[in-house]
Amino acid sequence: MKILIAPDSFKGTLTAQQVCDIIGQAFADTINDVKITKLPAADGGEGLCSCLHKVCGGELKKAEVSGVFGDKMTSEYLMLDDKTAVIEMAVCAGLALAENNRNPERATTYGVGELITHAKNGGANQILLGLGGSATNDCGFGMASALGWQFWTRNGRNFIPTGETMHEIEKISKPENLFMLPVIAACDVENPLYGENGAAYVFAPQKGADSRMVERLDAGLRHAAEIIKRDLKIDVSEIEGAGAAGGMGAGAVAFLNAELKSGIEILLKKADFDKKAADADLIVTGEGRLDYQSVKGKVISGIAKRAARQNKKVIAICGSKGEGAEEIKKLAVSELYFSSESEKPFDEIIKTCKEDLYNAAVRAAKEISGVV
Repeated sequence: MKILIAPDSFKGTLTAQQVCDIIGQAFADTINDVKITKLPAADGGEGLCSCLHKVCGGELKKAEVSGVFGDKMTSEYLMLDDKTAVIEMAVCAGLALAENNRNPERATTYGVGELITHAKNGGANQILLGLGGSATNDCGFGMASALGWQFWTRNGRNFIPTGETMHEIEKISKPENLFMLPVIAACDVENPLYGENGAAYVFAPQKGADSRMVERLDAGLRHAAEIIKRDLKIDVSEIEGAGAAGGMGAGAVAFLNAELKSGIEILLKKADFDKKAADADLIVTGEGRLDYQSVKGKVISGIAKRAARQNKKVIAICGSKGEGAEEIKKLAVSELYFSSESEKPFDEIIKTCKEDLYNAAVRAAKEISGVV
């Protein structure tokens, strides 16, 4: 039996490579005469660089940039052989970096702009920018500031906006030298910039925002869209994915002239997934928590859609089951398996996550192979 294992990371517990290795070991231990191909996947958030590094090679580059609250830190990006710089915004503006001090009103994407500048100066001829896992809600204004864009208050003060101060923007000035490299922004959501399905209402609570802060952040994004439309003649209010990464989707379009694309589709194309799938008898995918969002641009949905074109059997082995998980079966995922069938605190999950995933994969392997 030939098996292609292509999961996302299990956020906060296991990398995509670790998930591949654990599931692969379970299938090897359970099924005789099995050939396993591993493809760790990512949809634009954390893990995009490591997945593409494994699939495409390239060189990891280090740079000193501003972190999520402005403190200096050492970060990295991937330079592919074709001089595409793969940059994950989460490596310097990610939620994990905020630790216990989550505050989307004060978090900044300034370091992302510094990484982009470092990549350009290092010879990049295009940028693949991964949007996801952010601690921010600044519409990419921090990133833009690092690239030379200027933001002014009504009193003529130049400043670097954050989620807390976006409403103070009265005018935007373009830099003398615009950033001209082609940019593709990889995202895994379709959310608009603002409103009940926008960046603040949907994602800010997990970044530390209470209900009042969410309202303030949403108002700031609405104001930002108005100023961008007036000064840059770009309407970001209706763009699908504009709300990705705290509005970074909109910022990437406005300040980088970026094209928003599905992160998982980009990775699968570069990894030559279709060819790998054609040679497989079974495709195994998965993610940390399977829920209604999984059908909207996430790894599992991307894998399932491509596999369905070749009429390949797909199963998903996931960490936990959330609301709407069964919806994924509409995308040709035939069976679902979970490491944990009950809600457990994160500090309990992390203690046994490897063993629990292995056991879930063994159950799947037994059913697939008919082993009792």
